[in-house]
This record gives sequence, C-alpha cells and structure tokens, in this order.
Amino acid sequence: MALKARALYNFQSENKEEISIQENEELVIFSENSLDGWLQGQNSRGETGLFPASYVEILRSRSGSNYTDYSSSPAGSPGHESSFYSPNPGISYQGSFEDDDDDDWDDWDDACTVVEEPRSAPGTNGHPSPSLQYPAAYGHHQHAGYRPKPALERQDSMSSSKRGSVVGRNLNRFSCFVRSGVEAFILGDVPLMSKIAEVYSIEMGSKGPQWRANPHPFICSVEDPTKQTKFKGIKSYISYKLTPSNINSPVYRRYKHFDWLYNRLLHKFTVISVPHLPEKQATGRFEEDFIEKRKRRLILWMDHMTSHPVLSQYEGFQHFLCCRDEKQWKLGKRRAEKDEMVGASFLLTIQIPTEHQDLQDVEDRVDAFKAFSKKMDDSVLQLTNVASELVRKHVGGFRKEFQKLGNAFQAISHSFHMDPPYSSDALNNAISHTGKTYETVGEMFAEQPKNDLFLMLDTLSLYQGLLSNFPDIIHLQKGAFAKVKESQRMSDEGRMDQEEADGIRKRCRVVGFALQAEMNHFHERRVADFKRMMQSYLKQQIVFYQRVSQQLEKTLRMYDNL
Repeated sequence: MALKARALYNFQSENKEEISIQENEELVIFSENSLDGWLQGQNSRGETGLFPASYVEILRSRSGSNYTDYSSSPAGSPGHESSFYSPNPGISYQGSFEDDDDDDWDDWDDACTVVEEPRSAPGTNGHPSPSLQYPAAYGHHQHAGYRPKPALERQDSMSSSKRGSVVGRNLNRFSCFVRSGVEAFILGDVPLMSKIAEVYSIEMGSKGPQWRANPHPFICSVEDPTKQTKFKGIKSYISYKLTPSNINSPVYRRYKHFDWLYNRLLHKFTVISVPHLPEKQATGRFEEDFIEKRKRRLILWMDHMTSHPVLSQYEGFQHFLCCRDEKQWKLGKRRAEKDEMVGASFLLTIQIPTEHQDLQDVEDRVDAFKAFSKKMDDSVLQLTNVASELVRKHVGGFRKEFQKLGNAFQAISHSFHMDPPYSSDALNNAISHTGKTYETVGEMFAEQPKNDLFLMLDTLSLYQGLLSNFPDIIHLQKGAFAKVKESQRMSDEGRMDQEEADGIRKRCRVVGFALQAEMNHFHERRVADFKRMMQSYLKQQIVFYQRVSQQLEKTLRMYDNL
C-alpha cells in the first residue's frame, strides 16, 4: 500500500534507477519494507525510483510519532522483511499466476507449481552485500529536532582498504543485472558444478556468433481447441492438441500448462528473449473469436519455440510436448522446478568459440542493435495502431458506408417503379441488384481482416514481446562490460591480481557471445517472419479485391442488354 513520506535531507540521484529528493519534499512510498536500506517511491515531480530509506520519514496519521527509523532496522530483520519492487508499479507481468484462467492443474497436479527460491536477501544470490552506513542512535545532548544526516557511502566507490581486491557490487540491488544473478556470475560468485549435464554451444557464423543448431529439428502443430469440463461440469477449460513432428503423437495441454512452461523458461534462460505467451483475459474466455485468436498466437509462439536452437532442446519443453503419462508428468514437472542450472548458473552451460573479440567492437555492435531494436519497436507499434484502426474501419465504417451506398441504389430502383408506364423492369432490377452487390461488398470488407490483418497483428504482437525483452538483456551485457573496465582499472592500479581481472573478462565474453548469438537468431527469424507476413497479406489482398471485382463485373453485365 502506498504511504506518504517527507524527505529529511537532499539526495542527488547518480543513475537512472534512483531519483533525486529535496529536504521537506512530500513523497509517495510504494512499500515501507526497505531492501539494503533503499526504498522505492515517487517524488513530487512524478519521478519514480529509489532513494535511501534513512533520508525520509513516513507520515502516519494515527500514530503519536510519525517517524519510522530505518537505521535501526536493517534489511531482512524481523518486521522489515526484504521484498522486490517492480520498477514499474502496477504492471502485471505476463506469466504470473494471479489472474490465470484456472486455479488448479486438472488431474496432473501437485502441491507446488513454482520452485521455491533460496531465502537469501533478494538480488544478492545468496551472498551478503554491503549496506548503507547508518548514524548511531541520537544522543540526549542533541537539541530538539536535530537529525544528523546519515553517511551515504556507495559500494562502487568504497576505498580499496575496505574492498580489498574485489570489484564493487552495484548499489542498486533492484536492477536486472543484479536480480538475474549475472553480476554474481561475472564476479565469479556462482559456484561451478561438478558435473554439467546440458551444454549449449555458440559457434562463429558468417554474421558473427550464433547458437549451434538443434541436431534434431522439429515442428509442432497446435490444433483443435476443445472445451472440456470437470467436477461434473462445474469447471470448464479449453485444451489444445499439440503434435510434435519428431514423435507424431499428440498430447493435450491447457493454457495453464503453457503458463507453467513460460515461467520455467523465464526462470532459466537469463540471456534469451523468450517469446511472450498470448495475453490472458478475465471474461469471454470461451467466446469463439477469443479462442481462435489465442490458437493463432499459440501457433506463432510454438513456431518460435521450436525454431530456437536452445529453447527447443530444453528438457522441460520436451517434457511439455511429449509426456502423456500422469505419473511421469509429475516427476518431470518436479525435475524442471528443481533444475539448478537456471539464471546465472545457466551461463555455466554455454560453450563459446575461442576466437578473440575486441570488447569495444562488441559494445559498438550491441549499441547498434539497441538503436535498431528501439526503432523497430516504435515502427511495430505504429503499424499495429494503423492495422488495428483499419480492422475497426473494415468491421464498422467500411461496411456501413457500402450499406448506405447499397440502400441508396435500392431507393433509386424503388422510385423508378412509381410510374409503371415509363418503368423499365430490366433497368430497375439491375439498379436494385447493384445495391445488393454493394451491401455484399460491405460484408466482404467486414470479414476480410480474418484473412489478412489478423495474421499481421498476431505477428506484430509476437515481436512486440520479443523486442520488449532486449532492453533488460542488453542491460546485462552493459553491466558486465562495466565490471570488466573496473577490474582492469583496479589491476592497473595494483589493487587486483591480473589473473582475477582476466577471469572477469572471460566470463564477460560468455555474456557477450550469448547476446550476439541471440541478436543473430532474432534477425534470422525477423527476416523469415516478416517475409511471410507481407507475402500472406498481399496475396490475401489480391484475392479479396479479385472477389470484389468479380461481384462488380457480374453486376455490370446486367446493364449490357437493356
């Protein structure tokens, strides 16, 4: 619940996750639980971000004292349990179970559907992180109302006597670089496994690093959405028939199962752009149009999953597609949820080429892709808006206009019948038929989006999701580069062994190669998908206008023998 607060001191932000606050400024705090001494909230200028907990006091209307002292309650202590904050409050992230279309797992269920995380401080990956330095308790000799300003010491600027030879950790423990565990991986804090069963290789291709292709490629159809019931008809749901080409044996899955798989994918594959599932809907889940739309988008989602060299080989995905036995399903589900090679540990499974890559060249290439993806995201949104508006016009405006035109022709025909001696039945019938033809054309316009614009919007929706993943993935690489530069600087100053700096650079290369491989795969799929989308749209447009032309030509011939 949002709380009102007042700033005790001035604070100047130093990165995009933080916001500046002024003394006596009124603030809104999204939760009074602090993490490593930081709160998330909004200042009077509408800016949202982080600021030190010890720099503010919470205003409580029903308490004798309106001051909450964070300096005496370190993060994680009882009563101030640490919790994650979303960088965008109010956004419901896709894949959560809160608004799902079902509250159970049919017959294939067990008590836990999501693996429990280690109970360490969020964002620290089990490693203690330095906290802000807080002032001592206020002495009685201080005058009333006096508050000494807390000493704010940023972790990345700590002196070498405090840090030793360790590269500073990011102060912002909310950033995806920290929460994903990539920071811990870069700094060598992710323990090596004695045996790694899965390996994903990157090789050099004609356009740079690329994922090694799946040695056993396959596709999977999504068909026959069917309404099912259970509990004697009390509960209803839609099941989809999935048929992988490599086994050619169908399985039946509900959206709940897709959602479970999607959460596993997000949890495991840190540096991969996992395609978003079709959106959820609270009402109208059994309406024909919604079911058809979800099926179309699940087909595109499945196509991207099976075409990805890494995602398609994931054991959890194979289990999702192939398992038909109830007992085996539960065992495989638990195995996927207990998978240790997730997040930062997934990076241990990646084998990279031995070819040297200059980190500056890699950074330049990533910057170019960042600019490209931003521009593409804007253009995809623009085309989505235009296409959506065109659908609205097809269904509403165009149909109504052609109906008006048809009715007007019909009125002319009826008026010609008013004076029989001069009436020409052939002409009247031809004009009346013309009116009916334009009414038919109006109905054709209303139905046409199902043949062309819907597929375009489905593809654009998929790419909006894919593009929305890249800022966070690029942020991981940027964070890794920053650690490399910092470690090299410390090595040059004699505060770190060169061997340790080389280890950080080596692990950064893993993140860099993975991002480049993902960029290459994205471009490869983009070319294929947009070629198919544009070809399909133009072909359907040609067929549509040919049908309209045939209707008009047939009507025109009625006037030839008058």
